[in-house]
Amino acid sequence: MARTTFSTFTKNLDVTDLRWMPGDGFSPQRLRIELLSGLTVALALVPEAVAFAFVAGVHPLVGLYAAFLVGLITALIGGRPGMISGATGALAVVMVSLVATHGVEYLFATVVLMGLLQVFAGVMQWGKFIRLVPHPVMLGFVNGLAIVIFLAQLGQFKVPGTMENTGHGIGGGEWLSGPPLYLMLALVAVTMAIIWVMPRITRAIPAPLAGIGIVAAIVIVFGLEVPRVGDLASIQGGLPSLHIPMVPLTWETFEIILPYAVILAAIGLIESLLTLNLVGDMTNQRGGASQECIAQGVANTVTGFFGGMGGCAMIGQSMINVKSGGRTRVAGIAAAVFLLLFILVGSPLIEQIPLAALVGVMFMVVIGTFAWNSLTILRKVPFTDAFVILLVTVVTVMEDLAVAVVVGVIVSALAYAWNNARRIYATTRESHTEKGAKVYEIHGPLFFGSADGFMELFDVAADPDTVIVDFAESRVVDQSALQAIEAIAAKYEAADKTLMLRHLSRDCHRLLNKAGQLMVDSDDDPDYALAVDYSVRTGMLGGH
Repeated sequence: MARTTFSTFTKNLDVTDLRWMPGDGFSPQRLRIELLSGLTVALALVPEAVAFAFVAGVHPLVGLYAAFLVGLITALIGGRPGMISGATGALAVVMVSLVATHGVEYLFATVVLMGLLQVFAGVMQWGKFIRLVPHPVMLGFVNGLAIVIFLAQLGQFKVPGTMENTGHGIGGGEWLSGPPLYLMLALVAVTMAIIWVMPRITRAIPAPLAGIGIVAAIVIVFGLEVPRVGDLASIQGGLPSLHIPMVPLTWETFEIILPYAVILAAIGLIESLLTLNLVGDMTNQRGGASQECIAQGVANTVTGFFGGMGGCAMIGQSMINVKSGGRTRVAGIAAAVFLLLFILVGSPLIEQIPLAALVGVMFMVVIGTFAWNSLTILRKVPFTDAFVILLVTVVTVMEDLAVAVVVGVIVSALAYAWNNARRIYATTRESHTEKGAKVYEIHGPLFFGSADGFMELFDVAADPDTVIVDFAESRVVDQSALQAIEAIAAKYEAADKTLMLRHLSRDCHRLLNKAGQLMVDSDDDPDYALAVDYSVRTGMLGGH
């Protein structure tokens, strides 16, 4: 299903090995594609970085430096070649209150701590837990992301110079109307048309780059009065320089920046690892989660010491890169280098690019990102999965991507636990080996959710003097299950009846106390490991 989910975006992609050294099968043709793809991404990064800097309440160069440094370092050592990282809106909306309350120097210190936390997460290999994200959550995530990218572009349809920073990002401002609006919409439509038609004519130039170039040429040659990159802010600057955050090295400072650092680190890793999965799905690559965590951490730590606002993987720009043909680390490195060149020497030219061209590129990203087939499968999948898809989409739009994913995982886990809790039942029969004994054959998993249902299966008062509980068709999962077995054993003991337990794994033998004396060893006892076994052996569940 994952392949069809993104087929709108990936069906025409030429999937190749993700290599980046010229001596490893690299060709001049591949190098050209990678460089042009990097240039396309760099052009799209400029307005995004400036806008996110405004959202965070910092100077545009703070966002641009973050896009350069984070993008360069993650391109070099990240877990998935082809991914693009930089300053993002999800992080910016968290930063704004810190900057407004304590100033930009505290932001730099927070970014450094954020990076160290991400490195720690990578060393501990916590990135592998991204595997726990269910497919409905991923569908809701990409749909919500597409809507967020679309809504973010609407701000470009406001009159330049009328927008203001409200403390929660760019707000207010006057909307374009009349001929300026019609011209803007026409240029957006032309850009989208070029991107759609270009692959059918030639693949020598990435379609998004062709769209930007052609529309920019039309605007400049004919002198059309439309909003341009330079209307947002000047991007001219120098090389980022080493800057130690000017904050007091006290416990009070640590208490201020730690909560922000934890939130930023979590959001950054969740977005980056989800992007890792999406890009991996499109390029047939797996793994690299822990490496990506470390790369993001190193990038943010360095960025904090060079006056950047930090960042994480950017799904929209990563999509542009892959759609433009970028498959290796060269594309990401080229995007970062081009962005730096824009800052140092290319600002007069880049500032002339019409925003309409970049909006058109992002609108095509929206079309390629949205999982259109999810609209049809909503009627076919179980109600819970459909609900999770819609829930994650809505929360992504209303809150942020990280919160939406966490909510989706929790709801999916609760739904899974509830469904499994209802699966436990028992069949009864007379024993073939113990005369007069009653056998309860347990079916379904026994865990915290089904423990109460398990207890209700037994009729202690009406049962004969000997009862056998057979777990051959069940599985004991956790400490709550062990406690339920102990409790039912105690009930039969209080009724002065004999209870025997069969087909429990060896670790259940060790962990059960009173009921453990009732075990009946069999040659075909299961050998699965109980989830609480490790915790018990390490002293985390005292008493059992």
